[in-house]
Amino acid sequence: MTDAIEPRILIVDDARDIREPLGQYLRRSGFRIRLAADAAEARRAVEDEPVHLAILDVMMPGEDGLSLCRDLVRNRRLPVILLTARAAQEDRVEGLDLGADDYVTKPFDPRELLARIHAVLRRVPPERPAPPQSRRRFAGLVHDPGRAAVTLPSGQEVALTSGENRLLALLLDHPGQVLSRMRLLDLLSGREARAYDRAVDNTVSRLRHKIEPDPRAPRLIVTEWGGGYRLAADVEPPA
Repeated sequence: MTDAIEPRILIVDDARDIREPLGQYLRRSGFRIRLAADAAEARRAVEDEPVHLAILDVMMPGEDGLSLCRDLVRNRRLPVILLTARAAQEDRVEGLDLGADDYVTKPFDPRELLARIHAVLRRVPPERPAPPQSRRRFAGLVHDPGRAAVTLPSGQEVALTSGENRLLALLLDHPGQVLSRMRLLDLLSGREARAYDRAVDNTVSRLRHKIEPDPRAPRLIVTEWGGGYRLAADVEPPA
């Protein structure tokens, strides 16, 4: 981190009565703060100066926080905490699958958010490890992590989300090995393992639908009951 004493935090929320008091509270807690009312303003902020962590409201007019989260994680490798009024687990899982490091449900206690900020800054390295940029072939498919895509044996190219791209890269790094849900979650996000293993299951399910001939009877990403997942294919550089 370029400035370990006073990390810079970006707060993105269209509600002024949340954005500004939260900014004041975090300034008093020793952070430098940049405020933004929408995704466009947030992007200008990260272009202007380094940011160490972003706090994003999910429900914003125009581009929502999940879309902004995807962009900041994929293109900036920026740690993200989501603020969400949604209680459904599917919405929380979606944010975590996009690469968010944590979430806080509104209304929230600023002290809890402060504790989560400190936890994320402690456990997220200055630069997140990126998937390898070289393409790899497995079972007639080619994974291009730099483009976040898989070319099928038919020649069709399938786009991957950032979570699917990282998950496939990890499985290709460990062909034939059983990787537990908790280990995959920890490797995928860099955060402490907690009760979010369903995020891994959901990402595996979506990835199977994109690369398996029959996702209901998967032969490439195999479930090891009580263990986790295993890539049942040899991996080699493409010809």
